[in-house]
Parts: sequence; C-alpha cells; structure tokens
Amino acid sequence: MAQKKYTQTQQVIDTLRKCGGYATLGNLYHLVDTKSWATKTPNESIRRIVQQSDDIFKIQPGLWALEECRNEVMRKFDIQTKEGKDDEHFTHGFYQGLLIEIGNMRHFTTYVPAQDQNRKFLEKPLKDLCSTIRIPSFSYGNLTDRARTVDVIWFNERKMPNSFFEVEHSTDIQNSVTKFCDLQDFSSRFCIVAPKNRMEQFKKVMSRTAFKDVKERVEFRSYEQVTKLYETMCIQQSIGGLI
Repeated sequence: MAQKKYTQTQQVIDTLRKCGGYATLGNLYHLVDTKSWATKTPNESIRRIVQQSDDIFKIQPGLWALEECRNEVMRKFDIQTKEGKDDEHFTHGFYQGLLIEIGNMRHFTTYVPAQDQNRKFLEKPLKDLCSTIRIPSFSYGNLTDRARTVDVIWFNERKMPNSFFEVEHSTDIQNSVTKFCDLQDFSSRFCIVAPKNRMEQFKKVMSRTAFKDVKERVEFRSYEQVTKLYETMCIQQSIGGLI
C-alpha cells in the first residue's frame, strides 16, 4: 500500500500540536518547515491553510488553534464564548503583547503600566516581554505619572517616548484621547488600537473641539492592522530582513 502523502496542511496542524494546540501566525511562519514546499510564497500558503482548514479555528486576528484542542485552549485563556463574545481581559493583553513584540523588534525600549504587568500575552506575563518594568524619568513628575497609565509605550535610545498606545476594546475612547492631550507637548506618536467597528466612535470623539490640538496627531489602528504589522515583522526576521 502506498504511503499517504504528508501534506502542507498536516504539517501546519502538527506544528500547532507541538505548540500546545495554538500559535500566532507569526510563530507559524518561523516554526513550520517549508523547505520542501514547491512554492515561492510559503507564508501565504500557511495563511491560506489556517483560514480554510476545518481543523483550525481563529481565536483572534492572527491567533489560531486546533479544533481538537478548542475546549482546552479556551479554558487555558479563560475565554468566554457566550453570545460569541471574547473575553475582554484576554483580548486587551493579547494586543498589548503584540505591540510590545513589535516595539522590541524595532529596538525600542518597551513598557506597560504596573497594573498590567502580570496580565498575560498568551501564557507569558507582559512584564516578561517588556524591556523595562519601570518607566524612564523623561520629564516632570506629573507628566511621567500621567504617561505611567498608558497601555504601551515605546521609548527611543534617549529614553524619550516615541509612541503611546491605548488599547480600547469596549471602554471609552475619550479617556484615552484625554491622556494624549495631556502628553501632547512631546514629539510622540499617539495611537488608539481597537476593533475596526469602533472607527466611527473614534472619529466622533476626535471631532470634538476639546481635542482640536491633537486631532491630526492621533491615529486609529484596527486589531487586524496591528496583527498584519506583527506578521510582517516576523517574516522580515525569519528571512533576515532589516527591521
């Protein structure tokens, strides 16, 4: 009897099993051995496989798991599936983790607030991903204290804030923009990261007169955009590209 062919899909499934039943797409790009694949775009093939295989399901944009491990994985991350809603605590930590990972790959010093440092990115505490658990003293105490509450900060080599990120899954976007207003005198990037269906809410907040001074400086990035950037960075690293 002829031996059954070991397919690309089976390779991806076996890699997910070795990872405990789940993995980010970025990790799959690194871990799946595609040397024997007859394609010049193996990463696109991996992306197609996770999207189309009935044996694989999406937890978040960019995070995939095996159907055979669904209950175990959802329980591990304490994700509630009632009414189709993901657990906000998990989602918030996941996107903080992606932002930290991107910042690290870009060689920034990365920071999350003390109250979030034990929150997990998958199974790893955010404090274990960050470059520092103490915010650099880059300005007056009142401004440093205000910055201390921002979800993710990237600092440059001079320990000045390059970028401030607020992850807004369902809470009031206005509160985050108010923080950015308080920090507007720094030459920094301000970014709201949220589900794409919150774009209209973001635009409504930014149209308010109180925020006219920062209106052109605050960006909106959807979860999908952050995930795509993370995956692109992972590809660049896997092929030795410059970050």
